[in-house]
Amino acid sequence: MTVDIDKTTGDTPPAGPEAIKAIPVRHYGRYISAVVAIALLVGVVYAFSQGKINWDAIPDYFFDDRILDGVGKTLLLTVLSMVIGIVGGVLLAVMRLSKNPVTSSIAWFYIWFFRGTPVLVQLIVWFNLGLVFEYINLGPFYKDEWSDFMTPFLTALLGLGLNEAAYMAEICRAGLLSVDEGQTEASHALGMSHAKTLRRIVIPQAMRVIVPPTGNEVINMLKTTSLVSVVQYPELLRAAQDIGQTSGAPAEMLFLAAAWYLLLTSVFSIGQYYLERYYARGSSHSLPATPFQKIKANVLSLSSRSKPTGGTA
Repeated sequence: MTVDIDKTTGDTPPAGPEAIKAIPVRHYGRYISAVVAIALLVGVVYAFSQGKINWDAIPDYFFDDRILDGVGKTLLLTVLSMVIGIVGGVLLAVMRLSKNPVTSSIAWFYIWFFRGTPVLVQLIVWFNLGLVFEYINLGPFYKDEWSDFMTPFLTALLGLGLNEAAYMAEICRAGLLSVDEGQTEASHALGMSHAKTLRRIVIPQAMRVIVPPTGNEVINMLKTTSLVSVVQYPELLRAAQDIGQTSGAPAEMLFLAAAWYLLLTSVFSIGQYYLERYYARGSSHSLPATPFQKIKANVLSLSSRSKPTGGTA
């Protein structure tokens, strides 16, 4: 080992700074909160296990034909109601942003009315409109009594879809306003019409803002379909209640319905995640890793750590 000596003074230069030894911070609060959360979870599970609940009835009826039929009708009602809500919401948002005071006022009144009244009240009103309109007369196309025309399915579809359109209108309006006005001005300068500008320029860019809250609305709509049981539509909750009355296990069937709702919302949440990731391609330099990619990265990192590293003697 050789030591460099300053030839001018004959002194040995000072040694370099010592390497910093990093000591990880101890997050004791995290450990305590985790223990408390696990203790609470164990307590809740124990309390339910000791209750007078026939848990065996849930797997017995989980795939019952009536339950599966209710699940199918719940999904059908969710999809159709959201289609009405999204189409109506886009139309109302465009009307709300219009410079025409008549159309903007109509859109404002619609949104004000449907957001200001509970959806359960709207369902009951639709179901009982026969008190006001005894017949529905569409001229040579259709004529019938209101009670025969307004079926439970149509009541549920109109009540949920028209109510959802009011909320989707505000979501779509926020998305349209998020697009820079220069985009519209540039498209108009190129000779594009207002409708074509909306369809080709504004709406595709607004989707990045519209998709996340719309995903939440879909999940909320899935759960809101449980309200249509009051108008005798046999969706999931109604089917579970009917089985509960005949089987003598009403509480157990409610837990069964809750399990199905959790399963369906989990599937919808996964779809929402990948849809948001798709529309984030143009705004993010690096897309967030998917759950599968995160698991794969963690497994590879653990395997690389477990391999012995070569060294020199």
